[in-house]
Amino acid sequence: MAGPSLVREDGSILSRADRSLHRIETGLTLVAGIVIFLLMLLAVGQILGRKLLNAPVPGFIDWVEQAMAVFAFLGIAYCQRVGGHIRMDILIGQLRRRWLWLAEIVSTLLMLFLTVVLTIGSWRHFQRAFDWNAPMFSRDSSIDIALPLWPAKLLVPLALGLLALRLLLQLWGYVRALREGTEEPIAVPMILSAAEEAALEAEHVQGAEAEIRGRG
Repeated sequence: MAGPSLVREDGSILSRADRSLHRIETGLTLVAGIVIFLLMLLAVGQILGRKLLNAPVPGFIDWVEQAMAVFAFLGIAYCQRVGGHIRMDILIGQLRRRWLWLAEIVSTLLMLFLTVVLTIGSWRHFQRAFDWNAPMFSRDSSIDIALPLWPAKLLVPLALGLLALRLLLQLWGYVRALREGTEEPIAVPMILSAAEEAALEAEHVQGAEAEIRGRG
């Protein structure tokens, strides 16, 4: 299973596109984190309201269902960029240089194909939910307080579309690495070994401690 990774950068068009897309991914991941925090506050309000005032939050389950689409999908492209998704690399981890990049190209193409199929399917699912010409009782809405479901369903194809863009950039990076035969490609997650991971974590801790001492 893959561990933490490092994405290398340079001044190329590929790297600039990677950084630009990463800013969007980071912003959406921040939104997902904020939604999780707000959902936690909502859960606290639900518990206190029910226990102390016998007045639970109206449509609590409906709001949770809507929020799940936000924090489940908005960070998916960010996770792909940093190599955070679970993957089995028992065989691929033994490959080097061009054989490794060729294997990564094949797996990225398969992921891209699946992502495009899911994007098209989820977009059609959103379109069915966005039928405003349908009678009120047949519109796609939540059961309790009749929240419209189309905003949550719209997030899914948008997030998957962003993931498809990320996969295209990574495919570009792997193809470039295959052509050049380099060991350090640009704009793709480089999986760290256990020793490299430990060194990186130690460096991060030392930097944080130095910053704290500086503030003191």
